[in-house]
Amino acid sequence: MDTTNAMDTTNATDPARPALSAQDTDERRIRELVARSQEAQTDPEVLPALHTSDLVLINLAGRRVFGREAFESAMTAALASPLKDVRTTLEVDDIRFVRPDVAVVSLTKTVHDERPDTQGPSDFPARGAMTYVMTRDEDADWRIALAQTTPIA
Repeated sequence: MDTTNAMDTTNATDPARPALSAQDTDERRIRELVARSQEAQTDPEVLPALHTSDLVLINLAGRRVFGREAFESAMTAALASPLKDVRTTLEVDDIRFVRPDVAVVSLTKTVHDERPDTQGPSDFPARGAMTYVMTRDEDADWRIALAQTTPIA
């Protein structure tokens, strides 16, 4: 009987440390995807590719976008407007696995309105409760299938 991979609880690089479970590995990959999505928020070639082709996105203002192509178009238009100077940061609050290939990720989004023409308080809420539904494809890559943000008053 081959037990090479059966219940391997050691770390190949450091046998004294336990190996990561599949769920720990998926959580790490999901956190990396969140970080990549934040870094790519001004790149309409990279950010849409982190989403599924049939994604649903509801932004902070309540606008719904259906599909990766529509998201890419909306993002390109936003980056050609004063919205190009509005940045967001994301903090992962919780990751729940609905199934091994589906995760619900709760985040806090912080909005940084850096538009030069804005006088006084921003017309954007400073924070939002964001939810990602992520799916893992057959290549074990996680993608964002749904992104929804609710303003926090």
